[in-house]
Amino acid sequence: MLELEERFATESACLEYLFNIKWAGGFSCPQCQEPKAWLTKRGLYHCSRCGFQSSVIRGTIFQDTKKPLRLWFRIIWHVTSRKYGTNALGLQRVFGLGSYRTAWTWMHKLRRAMVRPGRDRLSGIVDIDEAYIGGEKSGKRGRGAAGKTLILVAVEHKDNRMGRIRLKRIANASAQSLETAIQETIEPGSCIHTDGWRGYCGVSHIEYVHEVVREGSEIGINLLPKVNRVVSLLKRWWLGTYQGRVEPSHPDYYLDEFTFRFNRRTSGSRGKLFFRLIQQAMNTPPSSIKDIMGGS
Repeated sequence: MLELEERFATESACLEYLFNIKWAGGFSCPQCQEPKAWLTKRGLYHCSRCGFQSSVIRGTIFQDTKKPLRLWFRIIWHVTSRKYGTNALGLQRVFGLGSYRTAWTWMHKLRRAMVRPGRDRLSGIVDIDEAYIGGEKSGKRGRGAAGKTLILVAVEHKDNRMGRIRLKRIANASAQSLETAIQETIEPGSCIHTDGWRGYCGVSHIEYVHEVVREGSEIGINLLPKVNRVVSLLKRWWLGTYQGRVEPSHPDYYLDEFTFRFNRRTSGSRGKLFFRLIQQAMNTPPSSIKDIMGGS
């Protein structure tokens, strides 16, 4: 934290850092790609060819912010340096934000940035199963359980260990929902391991190698080991960090945060995670409170 305070003590230092991320090879006009520009008194880069004015934070989650970038940087460091993350209430208390709503909105903006635009799909050997997340509710258990969120969990094999993961909310466990989610998260030609649920029967017909590794299909019982481990960690994180209180209309944001943290769990450098999140924030379009409240 001391190094962070020294490195980003001023707004100009923060802007310079963002400039080098946005225009690593030097300034390039968004309109005509002209490399020459001058900086106006308002902090805008005025293109010497077409006259278009652009700012470093235009088109990013920082656009139109009324808070200093120094505060954004400190919050991003706080979020990435904590192993299990933080909730909006904790963020409000630590940084003295004016309201819980402000902290909640900032957290959701950062969660949006945790999904890298155009990220690679999983490949190779991938274990797949479904899981329900949400509070304890009475009623039917297993596939078709009411009142909970159903997600597809995909875990990539890496040298007999767990590699990257993808978590995706799905409407139900039908073949249509499962196949669409698989195509969005896994590269064609990959080998997919599933249980014997009939919803997976058509996977081999959509450019995948399909292996049934467990004939039983009752969700929640004897899940594939790697998937079971991920689901267990997800539920523990969900309960520990957010006390299980996640808005039913916004689970995707939290799934993205868990995926970001899990896929970088072996990184020994907090600074690298800080850089990666800011880098992705610079490639994430701005979103208003109305966009966020509307769900994903």
